[in-house]
Amino acid sequence: MEFIKNLNKLLKMDLEIPNFQRPYKWGIKNVLELLTDIETAINDYELYSRDFRYRIGTVILHRTENNRYAIVDGQQRIISLVLLRLCLEESFHCSILQHEFQNKITISNIKNNSNFINEWFSLKGDDIKKNFLDAFDNILEVVVICVNKVSEAFQLFDSQNTRGKSLVPHDLLKAYHLREMKDNPYEMEHAVTKWEAQNTESIRVLFETYLFPIMNWTQKEKSKTFSVRDIDTYKGIPELSRYTYANRASKAMPYFQITESFISGHDFFEMVEHYLQMINDIKREVSSNSQFSLINKMLADNNKSTGYSYAKELFYCALLCYYDRFHNFDEMVVKKLFTWAFMVRVDMQILGYDTINKYAIGENNNNSKTIYSNNIPIFSKIHSARLHTEIASLPIKVKRNPDCPAYEKWWDLYIALKNMNGV
Repeated sequence: MEFIKNLNKLLKMDLEIPNFQRPYKWGIKNVLELLTDIETAINDYELYSRDFRYRIGTVILHRTENNRYAIVDGQQRIISLVLLRLCLEESFHCSILQHEFQNKITISNIKNNSNFINEWFSLKGDDIKKNFLDAFDNILEVVVICVNKVSEAFQLFDSQNTRGKSLVPHDLLKAYHLREMKDNPYEMEHAVTKWEAQNTESIRVLFETYLFPIMNWTQKEKSKTFSVRDIDTYKGIPELSRYTYANRASKAMPYFQITESFISGHDFFEMVEHYLQMINDIKREVSSNSQFSLINKMLADNNKSTGYSYAKELFYCALLCYYDRFHNFDEMVVKKLFTWAFMVRVDMQILGYDTINKYAIGENNNNSKTIYSNNIPIFSKIHSARLHTEIASLPIKVKRNPDCPAYEKWWDLYIALKNMNGV
């Protein structure tokens, strides 16, 4: 059975948290996002239409033999909403409040989030509390899926979270930035047209392979798979923000930098198009410029090993980071970046992404007998360089000691790198 309830009706149900549920792991960041989303929904309701409703998600419940409703999916959100509702009205009663939590992580997060919610409202005044209370009845709603057999509940949960289509971070970003443009319907229409003209796989690769790793590596931080938990990185700066750095970013548009924020809304779509084009331009330059014929030959190698592919991606990331900052293809710089990226392939018998992560930030491979030939945080160096010649003058080593690759398969690559560098 599936139906839609406002939040007050949901929380008045005889809910229970079954023993199989994981700990409550929502932190202050998650709660702040929830509060901000609700505040935005209230503003939209008042500004645009009294028919407006904001759907806060889906919960899956199992109706037990004693006619209670066990939470199968949605526990994190429900507990957070209970904490919020209790802050709005001290006399609020909900069956969840009778649950005896034992897990230390759960208890700690409940305490911290409750304190934060009270602190957040203490800075807002009484009127917003009233608006939030009204929202629980008139604006905020949830899709409730209720089943009588626990096996059906888990089947639904598995379908939604495993076999079903998972949330795609760049699509969530698209929705977020379109919402930021709600006062400009024609710009929204143009942005959607521009977005849909792009290859969605190319957009995924843009964030996952290039922008997100570069953003992390320039800060000397290891990267990871770009997921829905990381989309705050690309939410940008609200157009009406009065922060000093927001004024600076606004004046800089439409000149983008991978490591710098941008104004949310329209500029997000411009930014995506800008970097998709930049990556294509970089690859075209490397493949067509006779100065880089040796590099192009090595890039065109049909070697299909995962490690070789990682080295290619690392080179293009380094070149994109450099070109984004200095906007030139200095021959010495390109050759040094290529040498740096592919020497890690020569240095390692097995090259995985964990090694690429360490190498990119200049972290020595202490857990291995192999020490990298070049222990240089290239991305950080590029990010802090004032002149492009600072990158051209970096001492990139190509001759190993002993004078051979870590694995005989890479002899040809090693010799080619030495020849290109006049060694």
